[in-house]
Amino acid sequence: MSIADIKKTAETKMAKTIEAFKVELQKIRTGRAHPGILDQVHVDYYGSMVPISQVANVSLLDARTISVQPWEKGMGAKIEKAIRESDLGLNPSAQGDLLRVPMPPLTEERRKDLTKVVRHAGEEARIATRNLRRDANEHLKKLLKDKEISEDDERRAQEQIQRLTDGSIAEIDRLVSSKEAEILAV
Repeated sequence: MSIADIKKTAETKMAKTIEAFKVELQKIRTGRAHPGILDQVHVDYYGSMVPISQVANVSLLDARTISVQPWEKGMGAKIEKAIRESDLGLNPSAQGDLLRVPMPPLTEERRKDLTKVVRHAGEEARIATRNLRRDANEHLKKLLKDKEISEDDERRAQEQIQRLTDGSIAEIDRLVSSKEAEILAV
């Protein structure tokens, strides 16, 4: 494995860490409705558990209401039950075939709890990024030990990996602060 391979691998994995963190942030709900909130809710569909998006159309009616239109007549009750039993705290109401899922407004206490969850998720993403830096540096030290690279090359590569790490952590911090601002906005 060359220095370029090590840097490319570290860069790719750090980008994947940031993408996974963005997905994690989308699951944390704010006062506004977002169809992706229901992505983690699974419903029993002929004996197998599938995401709601695979058995119904999920869309927004307005800023605070998600509509769920099942593709089959009998699925409405099952979808409603799955949403109620999820840990999202949502209470859907049926109107014929259509399910309306209103987003309750967040209390100040709940907003503060959500910011703590966002900070914790951000810290886990930072830790994952630092672990990737450590792994890359260990690979570089192994190359140095095996005398495949010089000390100067190793030092330069470590500095480049540190810059990659700093950039990734800065991006994670930016995402955390923007999500906190979104949550705290009334």
